[in-house]
Amino acid sequence: MNFRGVGVPVAPGSDRNSGLEDLLEQAGWSRTQLANAVNRTAAEAGMTLKYDQSAVSHWLSGTQPRAQVRPVIVEVLERKLGRPVTSAEAGLRSPKPGRAADSTDTTDSLLDLGRADMDPSRRGVVAAGLYSAALAVPLFAGEAYADERERSVRPTGRIGAAEVATVRTMTDRIADILDELGAGHARPMAAAFLVNTVAPYLRASATGPVRRDMLSAASDLTYLTGWMAMYERAHGLGQQYYVKALRLAQEASDHVTYCRTLRGMSLQASNLRYGQKALELADSAAEAAPDAGPRLVAFLRGQQAHASSMVGERRRAFERLREAEVALSRADSRRESIGGYDQAAYQFHVAHVLYETRDLPGSIAALKTSLRVQPKQERQGRLHANAVMAQRQFEFGHIEEACTTWGTFLDDYVGLSSARGDEHFTTMRKRIAPYGKLRAARELQERSRQVAGMKG
Repeated sequence: MNFRGVGVPVAPGSDRNSGLEDLLEQAGWSRTQLANAVNRTAAEAGMTLKYDQSAVSHWLSGTQPRAQVRPVIVEVLERKLGRPVTSAEAGLRSPKPGRAADSTDTTDSLLDLGRADMDPSRRGVVAAGLYSAALAVPLFAGEAYADERERSVRPTGRIGAAEVATVRTMTDRIADILDELGAGHARPMAAAFLVNTVAPYLRASATGPVRRDMLSAASDLTYLTGWMAMYERAHGLGQQYYVKALRLAQEASDHVTYCRTLRGMSLQASNLRYGQKALELADSAAEAAPDAGPRLVAFLRGQQAHASSMVGERRRAFERLREAEVALSRADSRRESIGGYDQAAYQFHVAHVLYETRDLPGSIAALKTSLRVQPKQERQGRLHANAVMAQRQFEFGHIEEACTTWGTFLDDYVGLSSARGDEHFTTMRKRIAPYGKLRAARELQERSRQVAGMKG
């Protein structure tokens, strides 16, 4: 979508938009800066906007922006101010009333989201939803609602332990496909399974313990689906799945999945460079899991370390890394297919902390260690780690070494469907383009052209 117009004209004599004016002042932004931020953020939702300071001047004078643009303006202001902003506060008319994004019935809202995600005609629209940096997450209530809600569900048959096992097994299989073939193939399967199988199970009658188990299993799969959406750069969609995973975990009184999902949300915030938000979410996850096992503790401390380093808390970051290392040393050898944490993940966190604290050689060394101990079947993780390491080697001035690492990245990239992989591929080609005099760069350029032809 490409919008160049200012918005909807108002009748002569309309009042100035003092709400937007106040928010602009709070943000410390000029009109041009607001326009540029709106243009950038709209690109996340598939819109091409070309606003400048004159458009903002019209909005301040009372002209209403187009309906499609108003949520973008609100989101931009939320991100800048670090707090929720309502349409009314910004002097903007709310979009036409419709069904809320999150209804009180978690199952129905999950069904709506899954249907939209699996529909090819709507997938692009739902995936382009905006990430909200000011989103408030549901707090863990500390008690299960499954028994209380048993009478209120709309029965569609009866389920037992076998149906719970089906969801758990399918979730593990989807995680395996994610590792082997990429999120581009795995996520549509997850969305279809949520709609066609999990949602009916959630509506079926069951005993209290079985219902809690099913809610927990559904939360696990929803978390995984959100993680895949995030990995595919559909950040608004991923955030929606994450919130639904939190609500399902709440109803099941499942501390582990609740905390793991919060940690996933922290990772998403850190990917988008919202360091303070990442730290808040990581700390919230840790606070909600006082009795967590050692592997989950390590999982959470590692993310706290990364987020702390992003906001300049160097001492705290290294303290959290030490805590993660100690916890991981106490964990058993069991491999978790969903949200697991191992030495490879720990070393990846070490690499992030060292990079944020300006130790580029140390970060590269940690990435090499992470790749060395990474399970062979985790192609998706290896793809990302090699791409990150190549970019840091390039940044350090080791161009030929970076080319070798990018070559290893291409080995996995050709067999994976991954939007993040596509992003890394584009970055690689841009980085090496000026280095045609180097043999390693020329060979990599030639191979990248071949790969682009295969992917095209």
